[in-house]
Amino acid sequence: MRPERDVTDTALTLDQHLLHAARETGLDTDLVILLNSIATACKAISASLRDGALAGVLGSHGSQNVQGETQKKLDVIANDIFLEHCAHSGVLACMVSEELDEVQEIPARFARGRYVLFFDPLDGSSNIDVNVSVGSIFSILRLEDVPETTDYATVLRAGVEQVAAGYALYGPSTMLMLSTGDGVRGFTLDTGLGEFRLTHDDIAIPAAAGEFAINASRAQWWEPPVRRYVEECVQGESGPRGKTFNMRWVASMVAEVHRILIRGGVFLYPMDEKNRTQGGKLRLFYEANPMAFLVEQAGGAASTGRTRIMEVEPDQPHQRVPVILGARDEVALIDGYHAEFDAS
Repeated sequence: MRPERDVTDTALTLDQHLLHAARETGLDTDLVILLNSIATACKAISASLRDGALAGVLGSHGSQNVQGETQKKLDVIANDIFLEHCAHSGVLACMVSEELDEVQEIPARFARGRYVLFFDPLDGSSNIDVNVSVGSIFSILRLEDVPETTDYATVLRAGVEQVAAGYALYGPSTMLMLSTGDGVRGFTLDTGLGEFRLTHDDIAIPAAAGEFAINASRAQWWEPPVRRYVEECVQGESGPRGKTFNMRWVASMVAEVHRILIRGGVFLYPMDEKNRTQGGKLRLFYEANPMAFLVEQAGGAASTGRTRIMEVEPDQPHQRVPVILGARDEVALIDGYHAEFDAS
């Protein structure tokens, strides 16, 4: 007789997981529709990246985005994919992209809803031409009502108002990491089925860390609290931390945060003398807020060094902030060093 198989042995697809959440926990079905649209966009981007040079999509697009950064061809392709796959969902009030200087209105031929989608279509795109992992990041807000018009004044909200966030990682396998406010789960793209399947459930970041990620080429501009933290880590067992730390740096925030969610650690892109006039390096809406949401949902912490990232009140659409996130104890220690420095 064939042994009875527990249904939990079979990885749920993303769609099955979301429908189960809608039935069991009351997850809004409009949000389910939007998340499935985002997942479809990420599959399409993954396919474009997989073809790479064979499809002639590598290299510079010859244009700049609103931040004045040179766009890669795939930056533009990925942005268009997000817009095309999500606009028709019928649940969006508007979309806001890192690559665009205006709020993206929903075409009149499509129904509109209460949700606002912020996204970085291709994070780490400087790595594309050398075949290093990149990703897409997204953040979702829900307005009280369907707005008659949408502008930045309507949609710029603090990160605590996010109802969902996540990212897709395009690496050896394509993964979608997602939280709707009840923990973090990871889904891996089954290319045979063309479906994301649940492979990582209830992800938790250890409170302590054994590795840190920072761009050491900027050490000459670091503030004293950051320099103090890094110096203590690299002193290893003979230093005040009493243990050896590994240092990592990929130059792709998705890849850095993914490593932290899977095996722990801390990531720093702090305020320094070079980026101070900009307010920091990373964008609040497209990078800092969604990653802070995920990290906190996994039991970690996310700070600017002086305040919780998700409590930062926005004042412009492409606002930048310092980012320190990951293991809760490490972030608290770094925050403490900043407080000591500021009080001195």
